[in-house]
Parts: sequence; structure tokens; C-alpha cells
Amino acid sequence: MRRYNLKVLGISETHWTQVGQQRPASGELLLHSGHEEENAPHTQGVALMLYKQAQNALIGWESHGPRIIKASFKTKKEGISMNIIQCYLPTNDYNEDANDRFYDRLQSIVEKCPTKDLTILMGDFNAKFGMGNTGYEYIMGRQGLGERNKNGERFAITSTCHEVLGHKKHHHKEWITVDTLGKIQERRNKKAAINTSRTRAEKAKAQAEYTEVNKQVKRSIRTDKRKYVEDLATT
Repeated sequence: MRRYNLKVLGISETHWTQVGQQRPASGELLLHSGHEEENAPHTQGVALMLYKQAQNALIGWESHGPRIIKASFKTKKEGISMNIIQCYLPTNDYNEDANDRFYDRLQSIVEKCPTKDLTILMGDFNAKFGMGNTGYEYIMGRQGLGERNKNGERFAITSTCHEVLGHKKHHHKEWITVDTLGKIQERRNKKAAINTSRTRAEKAKAQAEYTEVNKQVKRSIRTDKRKYVEDLATT
């Protein structure tokens, strides 16, 4: 950190469990977040290492599981804070539901950051964006490498919706289609069926049906969001 004059260093894949902070002999402050379950595996894990100036500016920090950690800092501008969110995203071939849960949580964390603040997302997103930025000119240039993968697409959509739509959740209804709303209602019905099941067999069947409908809802929402962002780029 001293060599490159870094005040804040984000770390992914620490493989540390639990949540806490440490102070190495060199004087930096290390904030870390990992699995908290008993006998949890030493996998994933994220951390932020703060040099002296960042320590003095630290307002507070939050653990959001083994893949996300957030810290807030004072800035020279009165009333404006800087939020740094360090992430470690699952790979493309990881469980799709895990990817969805990650982005749902990330979206929720970002939406809670005041719009007047400076919010920085950084870390290992296991994403490729490619050089094409049509529809995403607001949030990326044309200097990416390779071809955009699914993680790159998800991150671009998340960033664009945050940039263009802002934080207000009622905006989301503008781009959710009637078909998706129907699937959401069906998911509610399947959820209710689980709670009213009288036998184990009925409950297992209802749970399986709910899981399948839930996947359909998430796919449909992603499709709606992608189409809405593309339409924004052409208007």
C-alpha cells in the first residue's frame, strides 16, 4: 500500500471465516467479512485494508456475508460521504440462484446509499464486458476485453438501472411486464400452497413447484430489465 500510495485496499478470497477487524504490526486497519456459521468452510471472504488517512475518515462499516463488505468515509465536502463496497462475485458457472441472490443483495445495499454520496463498487466481479457499450454509455467505455459474459451483462444492467432510474423502488413497476406480474402472482400462490400443505408429500410437491416458478420469475425480471435499459438507450 505504501509503494502505490493506496489509502484503501480491497481484498477478495481471503478464505477467512467470521466478521471482525485486525491491526497488523504495520499499522493498517483490516476489516473482514466471511462465513459466520459454525464449522463454516474457509472459502470466499472479503476485506478492506485501511491506511492511516482512511482510518481517520472511517464513519462505520458493515458486513454483508462472505461476498460483500461496505465501509463509509467522511470526505472534505460537508454532508457528503464516500461508500466503498468490496465484492467477490460467484463465477459464471456457479449456481444461478446464488448469482441472483448476490445481485439482489448488492442492489439493496446500493439503494440504501444516499444519492448525494459517492459510492464505489470494486472487487472481483468475475465479469467480462467486451468493447461494445451500446446502451451502457452512461456507465462504461469501450476499453473492455473479450466478449461480455453473463456476469458482465448483469453488472452492466445493475449499474445502468442505478444510474438512470435512481433509488426509488416505485420506478421498477414501469419496466415489469404484465407477463412477469402474472408469474409473480403465481409465485405467491405457490408460496401459500407450501404453508397450507397437510402432508409431507404435498409440501414437497408445493416446494418443488415454488422453486421452479421462482426461477421463472427471476429470469423474466432480468429479461424485462434488459429490454427496458435497451429501450432507454434508443429514446
